[in-house]
Amino acid sequence: MTRKPHPQRPPRNDLVDALVLEVHGLVHDQGWLADRALERVLRRERALWANERRAVAEAVYGILRSQGQLDFLLGGSPALATRYAAWLVRAAGVGPAQAAARLGAAPRALAGLAEADARIAAIPDPLDRFAVEASLPRWIAERLVSELGEAEARALAAVLNRRAPLTVRANALAGDREALRAALAAEGVPAEPTRFSPWGLTVDGHQNAFALEAFRTGGFEIQDEGSQLIALACGARPGQVVVDACAGAGGKSLALAAEMHNKGSLHALDSDAGRLEDARRRARRAHVHNLRTRVVPVGPEAAEAVADLAGKADVVLVDAPCSGLGTLRRKPDARWRLQPGDPERFAAIQRELLGRFARLARPGGRIVYATCAMGRTENDEVANFAERELGLAPAPLAPFLGAERARALGASESRCALYPHRHGTDGFFFAAFKKV
Repeated sequence: MTRKPHPQRPPRNDLVDALVLEVHGLVHDQGWLADRALERVLRRERALWANERRAVAEAVYGILRSQGQLDFLLGGSPALATRYAAWLVRAAGVGPAQAAARLGAAPRALAGLAEADARIAAIPDPLDRFAVEASLPRWIAERLVSELGEAEARALAAVLNRRAPLTVRANALAGDREALRAALAAEGVPAEPTRFSPWGLTVDGHQNAFALEAFRTGGFEIQDEGSQLIALACGARPGQVVVDACAGAGGKSLALAAEMHNKGSLHALDSDAGRLEDARRRARRAHVHNLRTRVVPVGPEAAEAVADLAGKADVVLVDAPCSGLGTLRRKPDARWRLQPGDPERFAAIQRELLGRFARLARPGGRIVYATCAMGRTENDEVANFAERELGLAPAPLAPFLGAERARALGASESRCALYPHRHGTDGFFFAAFKKV
């Protein structure tokens, strides 16, 4: 078990620093996803105090968020220890000499931090300057400015560089939101209702939610508020045939099952058998009994694998693979992995998947297309394709979101775009269609 920290006991910096560098090395040198690298290292280090675990996680994600700006100031691609030392100076208030000594870096390696803000402000090109200020690749900064304008792009970038809230979804199969809130309070965890989702609660992000009794007994799932709203927009109801066509580990599938009250058939499809096994495990904990998983191959042969469902589904959710630009505050390493052509590359995949799985809907059936991306390429342009090329008719969101909620979200009749700086959610898009 993890040892509880003494209130006056400071973290052991030598141990924290060694683990931060190990995780950073896995991400930077070996291409690991940051959350998985962090999970692996922290799971191994069972003797860590709770405040040390928090310090490791905050440093890892902080360095990744700041990497672009730090590398500009340091003059290139510095050693990992130097970058960490620079982050300690810029973000943690550690003096340059102390940070260099702590990480074994040469003091002169941090010379570029002198008058850092003035150096950034002196960058002549406004877009280059914004990219450094926001610590974003230039191509992402350019897309944000093009889509939103400079002022709103800056507001969005500021939120992307902050820690995301920890949001949970009350499992309606186990009790409503207020019952969950009371259960969490009994465990010493305060929670506040989310702004838009009728199922959501925001809890302390430092809390180990997986260790709570309310989680172990299936009372809630960790799920961003925007993701909850996508499930709400599907309008799944008891007794229906519902297909989650790109189910992954089943987060939205479980929300759909709760809306169905475990009645009807819920089909979770994905090409990754391992993720579907996670979905089955989560379903057992969440008291879900109507989930049926199916591995669907990638490519044209997928049509045959789902031929028995063609024309039968009342609701089809196509939560398509995407660039993930909407999740950059939660996955800061993604900004350095993505390439400029990725939105267009994913849009081609999205059009193919939407065409394939729309065939599963019955005449008059509801189809919801969704991504965790921001920008027209993967969102409105794909929705336009669905109307133009697939013959899908726009379907209203308000009957399922609720008219007041739809207005508050700024949704159009059939489409909704969510942004971290506007809504407090991750960046999402969803559009509803009717098969005619």
